[in-house]
Amino acid sequence: MAKTKAMALKGNDTALARTEELVTTSLEITAQWQNVADKALKGGLKLAANQQDLVFDILNEVKNDLKIGKKKFNKLVA
Repeated sequence: MAKTKAMALKGNDTALARTEELVTTSLEITAQWQNVADKALKGGLKLAANQQDLVFDILNEVKNDLKIGKKKFNKLVA
């Protein structure tokens, strides 16, 4: 009985140690991925903001070109 109890305790201690290692490793890896995701999100938002600014700049240029084209066309027709 004593041997069986000792083996059961040893097995339990081993399982507990492995479980602690697994949980600790999982938490460390999760923290690393959270950092990666945070950087990706910040970079993605910055990229989206830059693209949005670019689109509005291009639209303003097109608008100005159309105004100039309209003036030139009116001079030709008038």
